[in-house]
Formats: sequence, structure tokens, C-alpha cells
Amino acid sequence: MINEPFIPRTITVHLGTPQSNARNVTVNFPDYIKNVASSEIYPTWPESAIRANIYAITTFALNRIYTEHYRSQGYNFDITNSTQYDQAFVQGRDIFSNISRIVDELFNDYVVKEGTISPYFTQYCSGRGVNCKGLKQWGTVDLANRGYVPYDMLRYYYGNVNLVRNAPVRANIPSYPGRALRQGDRGEDVRTIQRELNRIAANYPAIPTVPVDLGVYDAATERAVRAFQRIFNLAQDGIVGKETWYRLKYIYASVKGLSELYSEGITYSEAQRAFSRVLQEGSRGSEVRTIQYYLNFIGFFNDTLPEISVDGIFGPGTRNAVLAFQRYYGLTQDGIVGRDTWNRIQTVYQSILNNLPREYQSYSSLIYPGYVLSVGSTGRVVEQLQSYLRVIGQNNNSVPVINVDGSFGNATRNAVRAVQRLYGIEQTGIVGPATWNAIVELYNGYRA
Repeated sequence: MINEPFIPRTITVHLGTPQSNARNVTVNFPDYIKNVASSEIYPTWPESAIRANIYAITTFALNRIYTEHYRSQGYNFDITNSTQYDQAFVQGRDIFSNISRIVDELFNDYVVKEGTISPYFTQYCSGRGVNCKGLKQWGTVDLANRGYVPYDMLRYYYGNVNLVRNAPVRANIPSYPGRALRQGDRGEDVRTIQRELNRIAANYPAIPTVPVDLGVYDAATERAVRAFQRIFNLAQDGIVGKETWYRLKYIYASVKGLSELYSEGITYSEAQRAFSRVLQEGSRGSEVRTIQYYLNFIGFFNDTLPEISVDGIFGPGTRNAVLAFQRYYGLTQDGIVGRDTWNRIQTVYQSILNNLPREYQSYSSLIYPGYVLSVGSTGRVVEQLQSYLRVIGQNNNSVPVINVDGSFGNATRNAVRAVQRLYGIEQTGIVGPATWNAIVELYNGYRA
């Protein structure tokens, strides 16, 4: 599932049934709509009927793209030209001029169920010889002759629906983030997984529900992922790689009926992003601190990156460091931290950690381990964290003294929150790079 609906610049069409060994063609989205409309309806129909059908044709295609209906099943296309499954597309056919004109006006408008943002599954059929529960193409002609406008026709066939107008146009980028997600990761992609798991769990109670507010891939999320993988016959590794990611998409769309007339739809609150994936000059907060920490660490081993302050403020210095990183690693040099830059920064950081020069290995316990720590985390790194917090607590009354047992429980979380409060970091009780850096800084100050 793609979080935010949009109009794709192109659409890839499979020239046959989904399982057939047919060619794929990629065409501009408006040209695709013109082709389908010229293949499905008659140019001599009343204009209001033509417009209603174009709305249905456009929204049907957007639903296939938004739900990643075919790509989530392992296919390398967005839609087929088989009317048994999708809608007609005849490569190279002539386009009717009046249909072309109307599509140019309407191609970035689509139908949504009232109260939702996801493109509705606008099923339709001819209405002559073939009947369905959605829009009847010949029926729109009758309605037009009775004075119905396109919007009224859509509500006549689909019920309480609305139109989204002038939707943004952008490239159709697959939703998979490009790397496997696992315990310790944090961000919007994790939050998406958690939200989908919770909805699937309503139909499959063997999957435990998980909190989604913080978007942390914790031990509970890993257990839920393993349960999902067990139920749907995937490798039970607790990691969301590409196969698990797209199986989640497919099952989530199925239980919500996103490709059915009875669709629940996706509400704005469900699609709203809790964490901005785009950081740029003027941004502030813990995510900026995280980027600054990573860039400083990488810069210690790469002289082309300037040293910057870890202050949570994305100023000119941070922008210059981002530009230097992008230039060195062959990324688009815009000084903005989007998904590609964020993922590359994390990858480079982890690579350096895994290949630390021998002279720095004795300091490795003071370096952020590359994944978040939260309630439920266990092991040697948690022991290290607790030992630092204990020293801090013994020297600073505002931080509680805790035991060192290798298990991240409520006491550890409270101590972490106390440090976050001291440093003006959001008091989540979760240890990411910015919080780790603050803890180590305090620890080093007290042990000196």
C-alpha cells in the first residue's frame, strides 16, 4: 500500500491475463486513460455520461496502483488489459478527440468513498448482456438523458462517494523501502507495518497487536511479524524483507476489501505519517539530531564531510554536510534528507560499525549500535547502556540509579527519559542515536 494517493506519470500494462506470458508496455497515465475510454465507451454518448465513465476508469486504475494489487503478488506490472480482470487497453488504437479532451481535463481527479482518501474500487460493466453491482456504462447514457450530472451518476451507482480533484502527479515508486526492516529499526515504514499487522490481526487473532504511536520495531513487533509469517507460510525470521512486505500489503488490502465495492477504504488518520521522512534546512528535533550524529560519525572516517554540531537544528552547516555526503556517495545533491539519503546514511554507518579499524575497536561499546533500544530489548548492548545510566544516576540526582541486568524494562526506560529531559530530547524512553549520544556524553563527563 502506498501511503499517500497520487496520479502516476506512467502505468505498466500487461497485455493479457495476469498469468499469461504476454508483453508489458509502459505508457503515460493520461494516454492510458484515453486508450481505455476509447475502447470501453462511445464518443457519441452524452458528455456527462462520458465524464462519469472516465472518472470510473481513472479511479479503477489508481486503485490497482495504490493497493499494488499485482505487484504485491509478485508481478512486474500495474494492471492487465484483460476485461476479465481489469479494463480494455488496445495498444496503438486511435483515440477519439472528444475523449482525449475530457481526459486531459479529468485525469487527475478520482473517486473516494466518503471519509476516506484511497481511490475507490470503481467496478463497472457494460450493463447490456453483462451486469455487475457497480456502474453500468449504458446506464449512464440513460441517466444523462434524464438530466443527471456525472457526480450524481457516481453516487447513483456507488453510494456515498466524493471526488478528489487535482491530485498531485509524481513517479510511481514502489512502497518497499529498499531494505529489510528488523528489530531496532524505527520510522514511518515500521509504523506502516505495525498498522497493517494490527488490522490483519482483527481477522487473524493469532497475530498479537502492537503499539504504533512511536514506530519502533521492538520485540513485540518481531513476535507479530513471526506470527504473520507462520500463518502465511513465509520464512519465520521476524524480519520484513521484500517478500514479507508485499505479502503484508496483499493481505491488508484483502481484509479491508480495498479492491471490492464493500471497501473499508483508508482514512486520513490511517495514512497520516507520524515521522517526516524529509529533513531539510529549517527542520528541527530529534530526527535532525540523529542525522547529525550519523554524519559526524561517518565524517570521522571520511575527511570530505565537515564536522557539525549535534543540536537538532538543520542549519547551513548540516545542509553542507548532507551535500558532501550525497556528492561522495553519488546521490542527488539537493541537501535534503529524503528516503534515499536516509537509507544510504544508515547503510554507511552500519558498514563502518561492522568494519571498525582495529585501533578503534576498544571504543566500540561507546558507539551507537545502529538500532534503537526500547522496552523488551535484551543483551550485551542493553547491559552497556544500563552501566552508563547507572554511573550517570550515581552522579546526577535527576536520573534514577538502575540495576545492570541486560533487560530493558520500565526502570531503564525511566532513566532514559530522565536523560532525554536533561537534553531537551523528546521523552520517549527509546534510545536512538541522539539519546545514545547524550547518554555517552554524560557518562564520559562523570567518569573523567
